[in-house]
Amino acid sequence: MINVVGFSKCYEQFLAVDNLSFSVQPGQVLGLVGRNGAGKTTTLRSINGIIPLSQGTIEVDGFSIDSNPIELKQRTAYVPDDPQLFEDLTVEQHLQFQASVYQISDPADEMTRLLQMFELSPKRHNAASSLSRGMRQKLAICCAYLQQPKVLLLDEPMTGLDPQGIRVLKQSIKEQAKRGAAVIISSHLLAMVEDICSHVMVLDCGKTKFLGELAELQEQFAGDQTPDNQSLEQAFFSALGDAQHVVGAELGLSNANAE
Repeated sequence: MINVVGFSKCYEQFLAVDNLSFSVQPGQVLGLVGRNGAGKTTTLRSINGIIPLSQGTIEVDGFSIDSNPIELKQRTAYVPDDPQLFEDLTVEQHLQFQASVYQISDPADEMTRLLQMFELSPKRHNAASSLSRGMRQKLAICCAYLQQPKVLLLDEPMTGLDPQGIRVLKQSIKEQAKRGAAVIISSHLLAMVEDICSHVMVLDCGKTKFLGELAELQEQFAGDQTPDNQSLEQAFFSALGDAQHVVGAELGLSNANAE
C-alpha cells in the first residue's frame, strides 16, 4: 500500500532524511519513533505530498507522488501534531467540507457516529475557535476518518487528548487497520506504540536504525536479557546505540546519574 524507495530530503544544506526505503501493507500499523529531529514528521509530510522529495520515490496504492499526486492524496489522510482548522467553521461544517472535498456521498450517519465516538456531539455547532486543544485534535481525527483513507498518517496523535480520548483513539486505530488501512504513527510514547503497532521503524538523524516487527526489535536488541523481559524502551535506546540510557532504564536512574 505504501512503498518508499531511496527517499531523501534536504533543506538547503541540512539532510533531514537519508535514503529511507520501507513499505507498509494493508492492515499493518507502523510506529515511527526516534529523537526530536530524526526525520519523522518530514517523512509523513512527504508521503502525503505536502513537501517535495529531494530524491527517491513514494507510492500509495500504486500511485506516485510525482506523476499522480491527486490520486495519491485522495487515498491518504494526514493528521499533523498541531491541526490547522478553519477558525470560523463549526465542527459540523468541517466534516461537511471534508465530505465535499473527497466527494463522500451521504456522510450524515458517519459524521454522527464519529462525533459520538470522540465526544464532540455537544460541540457540533461550535466554531473551531472555541475548542480546546484536545477537541481540535479529535476534530482533525474525525475529518481524517470520514474519508476512510487507504493510508492513515498520524503525527503525535495523542497530543492534548484526555484519558478517555486516548483510549478511544487507540481502539479506533486498530479498527482502521482491521478494515484494511495502512497506518503510520509518529510518537514519542513508546507504551502506546507497543500497544497498537504491529511494526516499528527507529529513525536517527534521518537514517533507519531498525525496521521490522516489534518482537524482532526486542529480540535483536535484547542484550543480556531474554526478549520477553526486554522493554520496548530499552530496545529503543539500544537500537540508537545509547548505552547510557539503557543502563539508566535498567537501574531506574536518570541519564545524568547513569554510570
